[in-house]
Amino acid sequence: MKPFVAAITAAAALALAAPAAAQSERQMQRSQEAFAELTEGWEVAGQPEACIYTPNTNRLRVVENVGLAYRQGDTMWVARARNPQNLGAWDVPIIDRFGSNLCRHDAMRTIDRSSGMFSGVLFLDDFVPYRRVSEG
Repeated sequence: MKPFVAAITAAAALALAAPAAAQSERQMQRSQEAFAELTEGWEVAGQPEACIYTPNTNRLRVVENVGLAYRQGDTMWVARARNPQNLGAWDVPIIDRFGSNLCRHDAMRTIDRSSGMFSGVLFLDDFVPYRRVSEG
């Protein structure tokens, strides 16, 4: 009887784990698709930076399941989130900055746009510069 109960328990655990793994895989795929869409027509234009100069933060854009993007002239800086599955389209980043630079080490949290409630903490990788691919 004990082996039967153990087999049933193992089968139930496996059945519950499979949908979670599939959902995680779908989220990863969505993240990759969103990143590809964001950088379509752009190419990496330099070394990643821990901080970027951002005098005008209303150009900061949340890219769902990717991270943050900031347009500055002909350059787009992209910082991928370390936890992209927690970054949704309705999230608004709240960044505690000290000065005019935006750094990946700044304290960042997100709030839900509709409710104003805390929705998560944001951790970023370095900001990677992209420039438009020139035709010609």
